[in-house]
Amino acid sequence: MKENLELLIQEVQRNSKYRHIDRQLIENVAILETAKGRSFKDSVKAVRNKLHQIANAYQPTSISYTKIIEKMISLPTDLKHPSVRTFCQETMRLHTSTRERLPELETFFLTSLGSMAPITSLLDVACGLNPLALAWMPTTPDVRVYACDVFGDQIDFLNRFFTYFGINGQAFSCDLTQTIPEIEVDVTFILKTIPCLEQIDKNIAPRLLANIKSKNLLVSFPTRSLAGQGKGMRQNYNQHFQEIVNGHNWRISQFSFSNEEAYLIQK
Repeated sequence: MKENLELLIQEVQRNSKYRHIDRQLIENVAILETAKGRSFKDSVKAVRNKLHQIANAYQPTSISYTKIIEKMISLPTDLKHPSVRTFCQETMRLHTSTRERLPELETFFLTSLGSMAPITSLLDVACGLNPLALAWMPTTPDVRVYACDVFGDQIDFLNRFFTYFGINGQAFSCDLTQTIPEIEVDVTFILKTIPCLEQIDKNIAPRLLANIKSKNLLVSFPTRSLAGQGKGMRQNYNQHFQEIVNGHNWRISQFSFSNEEAYLIQK
């Protein structure tokens, strides 16, 4: 069984689209899919499909971090410099989640986090390229930034980004379905993440919100599908969120944006 699982993981990773995904996540998905009694070939296809749904669909094209880094190291090291801000915006366009937020980038974090400014530390889970939005967040100059995701090449790039711009930051790989980071910060971002995690574990959301160490959580849900369709998603996810937090005596502030519904939870 163990040998078959290892062969399955290796076969999944033979496709370059899945090569950089956290191995623990691939293994977790593989265990779930092989338990359904599929053939080896069908299991490989099922694992890749699941990984696409929860991760690869948000990166429609392969991202060349080598080229991005080459461009980055030609820039000033001041994160607020106009050319750096332009670079950050252009790079964030490469990931669907951050691209959708760009039209309201100037107001999204100032509006949702304004009540707790200035922020001295933050954790961004399933971060994508959102750490590049740091210049638009109401933080202190020496803010501590922690970010995690499942793509190894993305994690390497974010650490280079933090180092180059002198940010007190650390990016690391994590499979949230298995391990919740135990880091105490002012606020944890869980942006458009819960629907992806529920593809693997439909009961993960209450556990995730309850077990994250920080007292403040910024949670959001998409209001449109990847194809751009609304389909009543705002109302459906708002109802789902209320079910997730039911029974907790948490203070919750709600913010509506064109492509995103956000909630600031204060435990």
